[in-house]
Amino acid sequence: MEPAFFVGNGTNFGRFKANLSWLATGFAGKMGDGMEIEKTILGQESFAPILTAVAETEWDVDTSLDQETEDEQESLARVIIHNDDVTPMDFVVIILQRIFQLSPLEAEHVMVTAHFNGQALVAMLPLSEAKTRVGKAHFAAQLEGYPLMFTIELV
Repeated sequence: MEPAFFVGNGTNFGRFKANLSWLATGFAGKMGDGMEIEKTILGQESFAPILTAVAETEWDVDTSLDQETEDEQESLARVIIHNDDVTPMDFVVIILQRIFQLSPLEAEHVMVTAHFNGQALVAMLPLSEAKTRVGKAHFAAQLEGYPLMFTIELV
């Protein structure tokens, strides 16, 4: 015996065998105000609407666009790395990769530029992001006992 289900809103209006073919073809009703849809079962109108969909759509709000707009409105800042004679080059490259998310090649290029020129541009970031990343880099360098120095310049 096939499974059966009851039709109605908590009231037993009748018992029918589970036949889901109506999902593809058995809709009869109106689409519009209230988007009420009534189903025809086995060629006969049901006593009560089986499926009622009310067009009270709750929209998923995408805040990523708002965040991008806030970042665009926030002033940009240059993050500059300064050379020192103590901090190992490998440590500098690791900091540039992990905190400033540079590729290995970009991190090495920035490190070598700072080594030979005394300083180098690391990234152009929104001011709040620049402060956060520079703070993390200074903290990591202090934990290891290195005098690694980054500065922030407003654009």
